[in-house]
Amino acid sequence: MRKFVRYAALVCAAFALFVSGSRAVACTGIRVEAEDGSIIYARTLEFGINLQSQVLVLPRQYEFVGTTASGKPGLTWKSKFAAVGMNAYDSDLLIDGVNEHGLAAGGFYMPGFAEYQTINPGEESQAIAPWEVITWILTNFTNVDDVRAALPGIKVAAAPFDERHGVPPLHFITHDESGNSLVIEYVDGKLYTYANPIGVITNSPTFDWHVTNLRNYVNLTANNVPPVALDGLRLSQLGQGSGLKGLPGDFTPPSRFVRAVALSQDANRGQTGVESVREAFHILDSFDIPRGVVRPSEGEREPYEYTQWTSASDLKSRTYYFHTYDNRRVRSVELTKFNLDAEQPLTIVLEDEGAIEKLEPEAQTQ
Repeated sequence: MRKFVRYAALVCAAFALFVSGSRAVACTGIRVEAEDGSIIYARTLEFGINLQSQVLVLPRQYEFVGTTASGKPGLTWKSKFAAVGMNAYDSDLLIDGVNEHGLAAGGFYMPGFAEYQTINPGEESQAIAPWEVITWILTNFTNVDDVRAALPGIKVAAAPFDERHGVPPLHFITHDESGNSLVIEYVDGKLYTYANPIGVITNSPTFDWHVTNLRNYVNLTANNVPPVALDGLRLSQLGQGSGLKGLPGDFTPPSRFVRAVALSQDANRGQTGVESVREAFHILDSFDIPRGVVRPSEGEREPYEYTQWTSASDLKSRTYYFHTYDNRRVRSVELTKFNLDAEQPLTIVLEDEGAIEKLEPEAQTQ
């Protein structure tokens, strides 16, 4: 077992910038389904500081020790199941991923609303930190129902990283191969869980507010609006897409939530998981934030937020797909191809830049 002090130091180093970056983190998560029954969970990861994420493969029987605010060791567990996904700053913890049983999960910021549980003396052995929740889910469970049942048995601690950095205000989503989805939130020190039939998540405020807000957009449809006759004058649409007129296009969490629901619900299903992965990446292109278009308020000194990577998990094939800001080529890691009983986690370093293919005249055909 790793010593707690070493583990805590690793976590602090890995996630210090994760909590000190932009306060307006703009991640978006969706779910799409293929005709063959494949479930695809896909998301973007936005932040103002480069998290230097790598693909991380966690093996079975790897031991973890939870973090508490008091400095005492928290919950100790060994991974029952292997998992693959993204980490941050060379840590042995996943912030997004899928496990060997097709359970996927991801963490999303919820600033201004997330407030974790009180850890009373003697309860430290039940506690984990917010940034450990995704790893705890993926290494312990096979489906959403089991996650929901186990959540009351743990405590999520408001554990700061150090004197300079605060507590990351997170909420979480998990999906399983049967199509079930669950949103997990800690508000006012209490656990709240929400069944999520639409499979969408963004950021603040709470999930139930976003669902209520959808009622403001029940008029939206993928179908074009038919012409209108006014005293003999026929008025028709100016172009395609009139049924979605009024669909919010900005990067605020409420607008992205509405847009993500509309696009993920109306996009054509692929025949296979791979085809639906491609559709998921196309949908999430609508949420891609180029550097500089989302800035802090005038006078504030804060990095520009941008889309660092976009991922898609095929829950049927246990395959993790991704592309990055500087390398738009989609790459994949099939979890079952790796040694799931390895002694140590495996990290796969991502290429910083993708080559632009140059097509030479002599290589072209008529």
